[in-house]
Amino acid sequence: MGFYIVVQFINCIVLKKNKFWFLPLSFLLVCLVFIKPENSVAQKYDAGGGLGIATYSGDIIRALDPNQIGLQGTLFGRRNFDNVWSLRGGLSFARLNAADSINPIDPVTAFRNAGFNGSLFEASVVMEYHFLDFTNRFAEYRFSPYGFFGLGLAGFVGKGRKFEDDPNPTGYRVGAPVIPFGIGMKYKLSENWILATEFGARATFTDALDKLYGQEPLVPRFPDPNNPNALTGYNYGNYSDKDWYYFLGITISYTFSTVKCYSY
Repeated sequence: MGFYIVVQFINCIVLKKNKFWFLPLSFLLVCLVFIKPENSVAQKYDAGGGLGIATYSGDIIRALDPNQIGLQGTLFGRRNFDNVWSLRGGLSFARLNAADSINPIDPVTAFRNAGFNGSLFEASVVMEYHFLDFTNRFAEYRFSPYGFFGLGLAGFVGKGRKFEDDPNPTGYRVGAPVIPFGIGMKYKLSENWILATEFGARATFTDALDKLYGQEPLVPRFPDPNNPNALTGYNYGNYSDKDWYYFLGITISYTFSTVKCYSY
């Protein structure tokens, strides 16, 4: 049941991604109203890493497909300003893959038979907002849900084909800024160790992760046997719909200093 709820939540974001990105921004702006920096006198640092899965959505995949996911890993460092706000910087690696042949969106994409696979690298900085005080020794809770929002830069190195019998199914590289945001749950294992599970979405500023974008020339996808030189087919992606990718995983971090309590 829990996995089903997560899948439906992710699919909601994937299917409505053009309108969804503004929600975390609005959430962050509301939270900023309540921050009290003059009382944020305590600081501590932690670092950690995690493993999980990654997937993408674009011109080949529109919703979460368990058959088209890859592994994901991350390393990060974090500065905790108080029991509410943290600043996290991280490096992530993921394998992304998708193919029309696995689960085509419609008969046209089945005929197209495009596909790609490759490695994605990301550097990002995000602000985390914790809903419960769980870090000090006298806290009522040992856990807290949290949300995050920030900026990042992603690079993708892959191989792919744009259509069946693509005459140039070569490797390619893509670089783009991204907007990472998401939700998670942290649990305090001890004074120094924190376990977390997190789902994050990345809105990109490119439509080329899957090698399908709206700047392609006419290509002979549907050749005319009576006119072999005719260019009778298009191979455009949806130029108005940028590609996204998503991380779901578990992290563990270690706190280097021991600050017993914070003040609001």
